[in-house]
Amino acid sequence: MTVAVVRFGGSNCDRDSVQALSHLGIDAELVWHEDGLPEDVEGVMLPGGFSYGDYLRAGAMAARSPIMQEVREVAAEGVPVLGVCNGAQIGCESSLTPGAFTTNRSARFQCEHVHLRVENADTPWTAAYDEGQVVEFPIAHGEGRFEIDDDRLEALEANDRILFKYCDESGAVHDGANPNGSKHNVAGITGEDDTVAVMMPHPERVSLPDIGAVEGQGVLRGFAEA
Repeated sequence: MTVAVVRFGGSNCDRDSVQALSHLGIDAELVWHEDGLPEDVEGVMLPGGFSYGDYLRAGAMAARSPIMQEVREVAAEGVPVLGVCNGAQIGCESSLTPGAFTTNRSARFQCEHVHLRVENADTPWTAAYDEGQVVEFPIAHGEGRFEIDDDRLEALEANDRILFKYCDESGAVHDGANPNGSKHNVAGITGEDDTVAVMMPHPERVSLPDIGAVEGQGVLRGFAEA
């Protein structure tokens, strides 16, 4: 399959994402946002970084790039789309998923490893894990706090659209294990269809054996699963 890793001005995890996907045997190619999606695209990844310097709001300007209309169109046709970190912010700003990401509770950029609990293992992005399994991924963001109104949060919970929650090493979800103040410790969600997902932690950074942990491979295999 061919996965387009969309590069915006300020993206900085695009090559990392291509390398991680290629290691799994997934054909991934960088696509500059002004060039549009390839005709044979079978998956789209919106990588991390600081598109347009996070001007206005993180992801707000990239979300208005013409390529995002193409991404919405292919997503509606069932093409899998994954947004990570800045890509998650772009995904929410583009209405691929509900909610928004805003300034961390600490009001600081945070770069650290966190524990995540798998909330729903019945999606392409989490099929490699067990429900309730605890994994460790890195975060690197200044605007990673997930916010959403209570009614839509209840709908996400009721429809099993929450992929991961921040937790401690034992799997307990509590405020002390919440690195950025995300509502209900939410770290990743799906769109109306589970072929579309956004998440703040970086699976591509824990996917290459040469750098140690490979727990993130399961998320990236979601492109093939979907």
